[in-house]
Amino acid sequence: MKKLIAIFVGILAVCAVIAGLNHQMNAKTTSNEKKVLNIYNWGDYIDPDLITKFEKQTGYHVVYETFDSNEAMLTKIKQGGTSYDLTVPSDYTVQRMIKSGLVAKIDKSKLSNYKNIDSRFLNLSFDPNNDYSIPYFWGTLGIVYNDQFVQADQVQHWDQLWNPAFKKSIMLTDSARDMLGVALITQGHSMNTTNYSELKSAQEKLNLLMPNVKAVVADEIKMYMKQNEAKIAVTYSGEASEMMSYNKHLHYVVPDEGSNMWFDNIVIPKTAKHKAAAYAFINFMLEPKNAAQNAEYIGYSTPNKAALKYLPADVRNDKQFYPAESTVKNLEVYKDLPLKVIGNYNDLFLEFKMSK
Repeated sequence: MKKLIAIFVGILAVCAVIAGLNHQMNAKTTSNEKKVLNIYNWGDYIDPDLITKFEKQTGYHVVYETFDSNEAMLTKIKQGGTSYDLTVPSDYTVQRMIKSGLVAKIDKSKLSNYKNIDSRFLNLSFDPNNDYSIPYFWGTLGIVYNDQFVQADQVQHWDQLWNPAFKKSIMLTDSARDMLGVALITQGHSMNTTNYSELKSAQEKLNLLMPNVKAVVADEIKMYMKQNEAKIAVTYSGEASEMMSYNKHLHYVVPDEGSNMWFDNIVIPKTAKHKAAAYAFINFMLEPKNAAQNAEYIGYSTPNKAALKYLPADVRNDKQFYPAESTVKNLEVYKDLPLKVIGNYNDLFLEFKMSK
């Protein structure tokens, strides 16, 4: 009997040891899980040194994945297979995610650096009061020209692109909203119009531009402009910045009569599991020196007003990327239009491209 009791006591002791080890392992796993931050961002859209700095400062381990379009990101978030703690949608996609209940409300009391954001870039149409999003980078749609072939005063306004002197000289970005938007501006209409007759009129105006069009492309614009193979391009400020870093003859203009102003924004998906880490990272990125470092690395415009003083003077004073208020006030942010209207934009633009 004593032998049986001894064996039983021994078994209990072993079970206690195993239970203790399991508890330690579970505690360690739970601790590790709490120190993780899962970020889903555009490719090459943050200075890697800032991720390293954040990890060292906070002890969080960053798991970083990338996407190449708002649509790809939105699909993955909707599927819910991966619980991302932060992602970076563009303006109209933020609006779409809010409508679909995919993002959590932002508790601004947890963001001591929120005050550093320029008020001009808050409370915009896609997220009034910034209840769900924090501005990350912003930019514009404009005109890139090569000063070896084009005088600056020839391309200060959208209407000048229709100049017969530019026959087969212009590269257009392959985007229905942007290119119909340019034509809409020349006719005094909003880039967010839902009026079909206005869209049809814009298409007709674009058709008149076709003799001047060299090609309607996407990323290829950068190659053509860098290598002096095209005189003019309609493209985005971020793309322009990259081109200009390769070719000193290139310049960027945002017509002051109006254009698109786009925003990429940080949001917290509703499925996020590490919200404390998410808030820590957002606040870290809103710290002025970190925001300035990121803007220098990426080359896009920062909405962080307090960061500007840490940027080189030639960057923060560059009207190509930080345009005057007189220009900014005429810029429009895209709205998430009804699917039927988006279909009208796409169909009319396709007809325009097929006419070439």
